[in-house]
Amino acid sequence: MRTILIEPTENPKVMKFVADYNLIPGSLELDRDSDISEIPIAQELFNYPFVERIFITANFVAVAKQDTVEWEHVVESLKNVIEDELLANPRIYLQKKKEMYQIYAEMTPNPNVMKFVSNKLLLDGFVEVKSRDEANGVPLAQAIFKEFDFANEVFISDNFVAVTKDSSVEWHQVMVTVRALIADYLQNGGEISNIEAQKHENPVEKIINRDYTDDEQKISDILNEYVAPAVENDGGKISLMEYDESTKTAKMLLQGACSGCPSSTATLKGGIENILKQFVPDLVEKVEAVNG
Repeated sequence: MRTILIEPTENPKVMKFVADYNLIPGSLELDRDSDISEIPIAQELFNYPFVERIFITANFVAVAKQDTVEWEHVVESLKNVIEDELLANPRIYLQKKKEMYQIYAEMTPNPNVMKFVSNKLLLDGFVEVKSRDEANGVPLAQAIFKEFDFANEVFISDNFVAVTKDSSVEWHQVMVTVRALIADYLQNGGEISNIEAQKHENPVEKIINRDYTDDEQKISDILNEYVAPAVENDGGKISLMEYDESTKTAKMLLQGACSGCPSSTATLKGGIENILKQFVPDLVEKVEAVNG
């Protein structure tokens, strides 16, 4: 905690708040017409309507007030504001407040996969790390694997990290620890991925390196509109991998929490297959899963 000493001046309208270190090189004189967009301490102080001017130099902040209030009624509040702001921004305007990451855990249909959701975007697209050997270039996955022996896979997409565990632990034993590691890693500015994230639009193109046929595009459009949002909400991803026109079979690529999920086959048969039969009955009679 930064310790601030209150020091009166010869001018009864001005009070000095003295720190135990030099705040800035040079000096700053600010009034309500000044540009304070990069100076959080000034933003906070000017929230008090009686504050007229702020002068910052060496190791102190001097505040000039209006005559409408007495120092004895406001000086402790100003001191607290200055202490808090110097804790967040020790160099006044050269260091911005850290971006706060809020992480919460969310179950998925796959009991081995837990989804850790952030209040901020992590990746524009997705990165899938299927094993420890594939973690090079994905520092967040490396950090998870290094700390937790039970972690088998990491899937990072948009604003969440889905972690697949082995059978040596239950999530209720380790969920809080994993969540704390991810939150601390992001809060401390750790890199998420150094490799290019795959885009959500037709990720199958990256896998089989070809464009969809007209029939495949029709099937994919139905998936994207009616199926993908629910699957992504559960920490996974589904894409059309292959379509066999002769047998009217659509093969689906399952990634993230969907990969290896015990309920994924039932979901395919009970939900996705029925949806495709309903919307494109002339194209699809059967759906098969291909785990990513």
